[in-house]
Amino acid sequence: MLSKVDAPAEQQARTWVAAFNQALGGGDKTALTSLFAADCHWRNLCGLSWNIFTRSGREAICDTLLRDSRDANARDFSVASDLLAPRRVTVAGQEVIEAIFRFVSDNGAGLGVMRLLPDDHPRAWTISTLLDMDGICAMRRHDNEPVSHARDFAEASWLDQRARQLAYADREPDVLIVGGGHAGISAAVELKRLGFDVLIVDKEERIGDNWRLRYNGLKLHNKTPVNHLRYMPFPVTWPDYIPKDKIANWLETYVESMDLDFWTRTTFEGATYDDATATWQATVRRDGQAPRTLRPKHIVLATSVSSVPNIPQIPTIENFKGTVLHSSRFTKGADWTGKSALVLGTGTSAHDIAQELQAHGANVTMVQRSPTMVINVDPSAQLYDKTYLGDGPPIEVRDTLNSSVPLAVMKLAHKIVTDEVRKLDAPLLRRLEKAGFRLEFGEGGTGWPLKFRQRGGGYYFNVGCSELIADGKIGLVQAADIKHFVAGGVEMNDGTMRNADLIVLATGYKGQDHMVGTLFGDSVAERVGRIWGFDDATQELRNMWVRTPQPGLWFTGGAFSQCRIYSRYMALQIEAIETKRLNKAAD
Repeated sequence: MLSKVDAPAEQQARTWVAAFNQALGGGDKTALTSLFAADCHWRNLCGLSWNIFTRSGREAICDTLLRDSRDANARDFSVASDLLAPRRVTVAGQEVIEAIFRFVSDNGAGLGVMRLLPDDHPRAWTISTLLDMDGICAMRRHDNEPVSHARDFAEASWLDQRARQLAYADREPDVLIVGGGHAGISAAVELKRLGFDVLIVDKEERIGDNWRLRYNGLKLHNKTPVNHLRYMPFPVTWPDYIPKDKIANWLETYVESMDLDFWTRTTFEGATYDDATATWQATVRRDGQAPRTLRPKHIVLATSVSSVPNIPQIPTIENFKGTVLHSSRFTKGADWTGKSALVLGTGTSAHDIAQELQAHGANVTMVQRSPTMVINVDPSAQLYDKTYLGDGPPIEVRDTLNSSVPLAVMKLAHKIVTDEVRKLDAPLLRRLEKAGFRLEFGEGGTGWPLKFRQRGGGYYFNVGCSELIADGKIGLVQAADIKHFVAGGVEMNDGTMRNADLIVLATGYKGQDHMVGTLFGDSVAERVGRIWGFDDATQELRNMWVRTPQPGLWFTGGAFSQCRIYSRYMALQIEAIETKRLNKAAD
């Protein structure tokens, strides 16, 4: 067992699962409804149907459960005590019995998480259902092929074979992934495991450059155990917060180790979809050579939620005669020693850049445009990631637990954590407000993770810059107090001047939906609609890791953990589509 056995909790979990199995198998809605609390939630991750959604409320849950379990022929639900012994825990302030269960269906092996309200007749507060990719692949021939020790000494070397494979001279990729950061790489490795021919294209010179070329002081702001890549975890000797260059080199190593097909120095220029053949005609330009047409069945846009710099219209900035850089082009503070700089923005990148400039002897002033959440990186910011920190089950089990939390419960949990971190950080927050910094703590006080999912930013993990602001070592002005830009900086409403040789626009990035019209045409962009942020109907991120209204077009992005978890479900959906297509062709 991976955790201490709680016999009463295990008995309640087994009793509930047995009744659940019987009610589903018999199509008994009355019996099924009695197993759920009035305030209940179900999250499906391709578990019973080929989509990702959340349902809330007994009636909606039971109606959909009965239909989807019948369609998938879901059966044999049982408690998976070998993965996690049923246990009593507190989730979002609610004491529950938490357990993992297994099931099988015509779609494949399944897993789920239940959280029961402890009682003489326990009822489910939350459940999840997901396809178990490891269980599916373990049953497949390509994961269990006999090993042959015979060698053909006349065949080309492994290196020559890899070069031929990478050339794509005699075949088309099944899936073209645009963007070779952690999002694209995570998607590629899961698709390849399912047997797809996958090509990643990226405009950078070298794998990992999308991290390597960013500002010197950049590190991940959550701890290493949260951020592992699938199948090849970071070494135990690595630091808690991984520097950008270490990430970049690891991505390069990972691509090589996983034999992923990757074209660097390649620009994706756009694609059109052929409904008759269900394929794309995609144009790429590699190494500045003539355009090449690829015909994949699927395109995954993995340009993350931080890809195209957002450069807003800033009145009178054209008057400024110094250097203006978006944060994506800022590299090192040492270039500005003895100079003056204005940093527009108060998110994480803005703070990090301001702190790096100040550390190298620049005179720095930050310009705040809107209220920002500030949270100490340790311990406060890490409290949202408790699932992954400390002793416990393997990361695969932790991913199962983490992904099982529905949005409504996540909001409750994050509100509790945010209240706690505000108390922990209160001395710093008071000092910031005294310095004129405007604070806020997310919608409904739910903190930074949901801010990230809604808008991709709007917060700062404090690693020392807040103290510099509070101490007056980094200046702070409000954008509303600027009268206009002048050749040498800005003039304030009160007539004072703020001199600058450099202006850094730490104004964030445009979302993925910004690129759709440019790359695929306005009609596709209109059909797909918004990307990222929550959809009210499904309670899930819009158009992320799921079939979009445009056949063959998919999106991935977000944090390392999100890409690790959800790439699997995107890959499984693509496989389901292709399996159905093959079966239809065979009929």
